Amino acid sequence: MKAVLQVVTHATVRVDGGITGQIGPGLLVFLGVAEEDEQADLDKIVKKVTELRIFKDDAGKTNLSLQDVNGELLVVSQFTLLADCKKGRRPSFVKAGNPQKAEEMYEEFIRVCKEKVPKVEHGVFGADMKVELLNDGPFTIVLDSKEL
Repeated sequence: MKAVLQVVTHATVRVDGGITGQIGPGLLVFLGVAEEDEQADLDKIVKKVTELRIFKDDAGKTNLSLQDVNGELLVVSQFTLLADCKKGRRPSFVKAGNPQKAEEMYEEFIRVCKEKVPKVEHGVFGADMKVELLNDGPFTIVLDSKEL
């Protein structure tokens, strides 16, 4: 499982012109599910997303987690994070989980995050989404459950 975390002052995701998710200060997470991912992968990513100390404290140091700052979370599915670009000019997505499994894990990720974070919004799995954000910092981190 791969996740791209972006600290944002606000973020919005739209599908067919309508807002499906919108947050204020917090994290925008793009989430990609690999075919071999299991519950343990999901648990690792949830823990890092909710507990990683990447928000500034009163002294300006990155000492606080999403939970510490009562930050909001916007989760957007993005299978393209699993792209393999080793050969040729066209990426291969064979490492991405089959859509049914990936959607189940995406929904489970959102459900578990809602147990830890007061406000969790999300996009629509498999939809053509338009994402707007104001990256704060910029501060962006890439997580891979196989490397955690």
